[in-house]
Amino acid sequence: MPERPSILEQEHEDFRATARTFFEREVAPYHEKWEADGIVDREVWRKAGEAGLLCFDVEEAYGGPGIKDFRYNMVLAEEAARVGASGPGFAVHTDIIVPYISSLGTEEQKQRWLPGLVSGEIVSAIAMTEPGAGSDLQGIRTTAVDAGDHYVLNGSKTFISNGILADLVIVVCRTDPDAGHQGISLLVVERGMEGFERGRNLDKMGLHAQDTAELSFTDVRVPKANLLGAPGTGFVSLMENLPQERISIACIAVAAIEHVLELCLAYAREREAFGKPIGKFQHNRFVLAEMATEAHIARVFVNDCVLRLNAGTVDTSLASMAKWWTTELQKRVVDAGVQLHGGYGYMNEYPISKAYTDSRIQTIYGGTTEIQKEIIGRMLGL
Repeated sequence: MPERPSILEQEHEDFRATARTFFEREVAPYHEKWEADGIVDREVWRKAGEAGLLCFDVEEAYGGPGIKDFRYNMVLAEEAARVGASGPGFAVHTDIIVPYISSLGTEEQKQRWLPGLVSGEIVSAIAMTEPGAGSDLQGIRTTAVDAGDHYVLNGSKTFISNGILADLVIVVCRTDPDAGHQGISLLVVERGMEGFERGRNLDKMGLHAQDTAELSFTDVRVPKANLLGAPGTGFVSLMENLPQERISIACIAVAAIEHVLELCLAYAREREAFGKPIGKFQHNRFVLAEMATEAHIARVFVNDCVLRLNAGTVDTSLASMAKWWTTELQKRVVDAGVQLHGGYGYMNEYPISKAYTDSRIQTIYGGTTEIQKEIIGRMLGL
């Protein structure tokens, strides 16, 4: 098999060793219990913070290492995939949510929240999706009414990753009901605010250890000091941050594809049928040859996206291309992997089974495949 294309340097491989040790010691032995519980142990967040695995790009002044290099994020995704660690929502926290606070937060907000986000003392979530508004962000109904020194927040959200554990939730809401997308703002709701309630921890097809919740807000008084960015700029902020989120998901997809390929190669060498390893049958060899080729293409593609992200040259359409193509490929590769494993592929004790159910959400969250294609089509002038 050709060597995996790499854009990493020695410091990234040193970081990999740290991440691998962490996942092997602090995550892998407990993940099965977390799957049964539907949530990870809160302590793993603090341990991740201690190990330096959260919020790499947060500046040193706020407790972070101040490293704006998405290759570290990519390595973390690879090491999580290696042990099937789909429970801890570290990528959601580090790659998606904390950058909103770093880029939009006032000095006071950054001093108040960032050190705890880096240390794992504060777990974050972002609440966009509503029961009646998923892909159509402009259709959100959660409202925040200006009441002088605070907003009064009302509404409900669903499918919120880290929703049960979150201490800090960035809520996408409507501060001006008549201004279309220019009436959307971002408010930070904190644990303990009166009227902020968590519904059930949702029962999902996969990602069983990842807490995903319904959230409700009933006359929640949110101080103006918790407004993130200027009023009415929330939609634009979301559009600016979504490319990194989509490349993060693409990194997770490629890491999963490579992990599934390794699982399948090992199984094809060990499992025998009709007196020989199943990898010796031409059909299976061809399936694995296709997997290896597509994994290589996906890796080259995502490596390029990460370098462009680091350079600040990723555009919206490229991020959408990466997101839809790698996640659809992940879905196909995992499905082929289950078929290769035969009946054992359907057994939960085999990692390929968990990879199958965990993978299915990848083409949905972060913007569905259909939305990504719509974005690309518009960017093509169509």
